[in-house]
Amino acid sequence: MDILKVIILGIVQGLTEFLPVSSSGHLVLAAELLNFHEEGVAFEVFVHLGTLLSVLIVFRKDVQKMILAPFEFISTGFKKEGTKEYLFWDLYILVGTIPAAVIGLSFKSRIEAAFSNIALVIMMLAVTGTILLISRYMPEKDQKMTAVKSLLIGISQAFAILPGISRSGSTIVTGILLGIDKEQAARFSFLLAIPAILGASVIKIKDLIEIDSYTTPISYLVIGAIVSFIAGYFAIIWLLDIVRKGRLEWFAIYCYLIVIISSVWYISL
Repeated sequence: MDILKVIILGIVQGLTEFLPVSSSGHLVLAAELLNFHEEGVAFEVFVHLGTLLSVLIVFRKDVQKMILAPFEFISTGFKKEGTKEYLFWDLYILVGTIPAAVIGLSFKSRIEAAFSNIALVIMMLAVTGTILLISRYMPEKDQKMTAVKSLLIGISQAFAILPGISRSGSTIVTGILLGIDKEQAARFSFLLAIPAILGASVIKIKDLIEIDSYTTPISYLVIGAIVSFIAGYFAIIWLLDIVRKGRLEWFAIYCYLIVIISSVWYISL
């Protein structure tokens, strides 16, 4: 792997991890179109950790309050302002994480096999585009998050394990469909990404330990992590602004263009 590949893949991972266009789908297509097949497990771990750091930085205040909420409840109950809200958010994130964890661990080998199916990736990107397009016609509501809604959003995240289905797109749109304020839906989606990315990284680290060898220089791994962190940070800020403006359908057009280009390339093989 050379430095240009490191930078390109770091940017692709960082941007598409949070923008509603499917990071997995883009990485599969990038690997095929640009012949980037040798990044390896170690590189995947580092770029995932880079994107994890970006969401932790953007939502550092929420994350801090969510971590402290259980301890505040034990010591003072609900006397401190915000304790109850963030304790419930802890519950919602936990409930929302369960479906993806169950599916990911139960069907790990089948899911990994799906990443070699280019036709499937293209079809799932078309599904992502359609999901995003539907968001344009959803009426805006301002209902509160509940455990049931967090579970339903978590189920949509589980489907996003398939390459080509956007995690952020499916979870945000599901939240809006359930009547949650669009900014709250986006906030929940990004916070829900933390255990999802962390879990994926842990699995990859386990795979890396089992392999017990990798050839990518440590400097390239660090550069990949830094690039994915920077790209991820700006992707989150940008998407939050787009969600506020209610313009998720912009990404639907992008997904459809990628589907058309990829389809023409795939048919011509």
